[in-house]
Parts: sequence; C-alpha cells; structure tokens
Amino acid sequence: MQKSWISLGLMSGTSGDGVDASIIRTNGIDEYELIKDKYFEYDLKIYKDIHNLKEKIHKIEHLDKYKDQINNLERNITIFHAEIIKQLNISENTIIGFHGQTIYHNPNEKISRQLGNGKLLNQLTNKNIIFDFRKNDILNGGQGAPLTPVFHHLISIKNEIKLPVCFLNIGGISNITIVKDRENLYELTSKDIGPGNCLIDSWVRKNSNRKFDQDGKLALSGIKNEIIFEQAQELYSNRNNKKKLSFDVNDFDISFVRGLSLIDGVTTLTDFTATIIGDELSLALNKFKKKGIDILICGGGRKNKVLLTKIQENINPNLNLKLIDDYKINGDFIESQAFAFLAIRSFQGLSISFPGTTGCKKACNGGELIKN
Repeated sequence: MQKSWISLGLMSGTSGDGVDASIIRTNGIDEYELIKDKYFEYDLKIYKDIHNLKEKIHKIEHLDKYKDQINNLERNITIFHAEIIKQLNISENTIIGFHGQTIYHNPNEKISRQLGNGKLLNQLTNKNIIFDFRKNDILNGGQGAPLTPVFHHLISIKNEIKLPVCFLNIGGISNITIVKDRENLYELTSKDIGPGNCLIDSWVRKNSNRKFDQDGKLALSGIKNEIIFEQAQELYSNRNNKKKLSFDVNDFDISFVRGLSLIDGVTTLTDFTATIIGDELSLALNKFKKKGIDILICGGGRKNKVLLTKIQENINPNLNLKLIDDYKINGDFIESQAFAFLAIRSFQGLSISFPGTTGCKKACNGGELIKN
C-alpha cells in the first residue's frame, strides 16, 4: 500500500477576493480523501491592494518599477496565509501547497509571478511549504498553466466518471482539461481557452461597489450592444496570440465597452465571454460531437446562470454542460484541492505537468520545497 500524507492546498485566484483552503489525505498518485474545505475572505485593504497593483502591472518592467508595493503586499498576503494555517490547527507534519496570488504571467518571457513568500510562510508556521509551482514547467518550455489536469484525472477515476470527459474551469480565465484514458497521464490535454470572469468582474468593480455579477442578475437586466459586440468579436478573431496555451488577465481588456451603462456593459461582456468559450469548446471537442461528451463545469463562473445558458447556446447539443457539483464535488474548491494534491506529487518528485497539458518538452516536476 502506498504511503499517504496530509496536505493543505491554499489557492488565491484571479478574483483576488480571498483564499480557498483544502485539507486532503493523498498518496499523490491514485488516492485522495477530502478532510476539509474552507474559504477565507481577504480584508478590504488586501483586496484593494491586489487589484490596484494588478491594474498597474502590464509588462515585465513593471515588476521592478513597483517592487516596493509588490514586496509589501507579498508580505501581507503571506501573513494572511500564515493566519489561515494557524486557524485550521493542522497536524505538525502537514505539507502545505502554497499557490500565492498571480500578478503577472508571461511564459514567453519565462516568468509567472505569484505573490507569496514560501520562506517567510515557513518561518511563521514551522511547516513544510511547497510554492512556486509554475517556474520549472516554464523553464522546460511549458506555459506554466494549467496545472490542475493531473488532479482532474484523479477526480474522474475516483468518482467513476464516464470517459472521455471535459472539465471546464471558469475562474478569471477559462481553461479545459480533456481526460480520455484511465491510466495514461500523457493522454491528458488541456489549455486556457479565453476569459472567464475577468472581464465581467473588472467592469463591475470599476462601475459599481460590487465585486462581481452575482448569479448573472446584472447581465439579465441589460441589453447587449450589437455593434460593439460584433466589433469586439472581429478584433478577437484576428488577434495575434491565437496559439497561446495559457493567458494572463492582461491579455484581455474592457475598453471596448467604455461608455455603456453598468448593466449594458455586463450584458455585452457576458455575451462576448460566452461566445469565446463556446467557440473554443466546439473547436477543442469537435471530434466528440457525434458521440457526445459531458463538460463538467467548476470554478466561480459556474454560478453565473446567464453565462452558462449563453455558452450552451453557442455549442453543439451533444456537448453536455453539467455542474461538477452533480457528482457531489464542491466546484468552489477544485483548485485548492488540486494544489494540496500537487504538493504531495512535488514532494515525491512526481510529474505535475505534461506535454499535452502545458506544452512542456517532457513531463516535469514543479514547486520549491522549504523544509521545516
């Protein structure tokens, strides 16, 4: 029997509103047991500092220009994570998978910068910390993302989900994983397919005191601007980065809806986002459309009913949208559970990314271990 470990995955996504924490027991290969999921909301200062900083950082030189702000926010974010670990009262030998808060991601420049100081977290908690998961993949020719496919594979097997199956994660960015084989991880394919919540959330933050469009209610009450929508679609279809496997929020902007009302902007951006996701799903899953394939949706975007309805309208009827929650799996915590799982794979020296998932030259391990 394979040895198992207790691990804690800590994930702060593109929304920058808090940290998802998941404690699991796993052997890092084919077994996992969920112990606890819990969400910890950032205080208002950290939330505002994250989004203020992200709006300033659009190219690699900005990392140096704003280094004092970056270092200060990184320290505050790390301390916040340390408090989470203390509150969870985990066992001494628990291994921590610490993702951090992404502020800049550009694999072409060989960089993916997450705010989160693994050494400081180790000093504050006296725990084994694994962080900086994306660096090694990028150095091996990969995109540094998505990293969750190996966990999607495990979910499929453990829950006896019919294969092939597609996972659609709608976070700030949308990405897919296609699981085709029960055994062979090299058969996994994945990629980022476009914006998720990032455009809608950014518009809502800039034009109201809300953080996001809850349940798609704003989108439901607005009117899509057809002219702006068509122009945006044309610009997107003629973009220069069509071959990119991973995106940063800086790859997208909301300037094309400037001048619209709050609700009309949300409606137009929701249609724009849904069309891109639908088109990319149809392209990626074209060979499955005759027999059909289930698409299991996870991430915060699955709660936006208007977005999901519009995605379904843009895909073949044989591509079946389902919530991952239908399998009694909480779709809010897939990524935090994934980084708990990846931490144990990293700890054992096992691969966390594969040529079909990130475009790396060969399967590779990732993450830096700071030992207690």
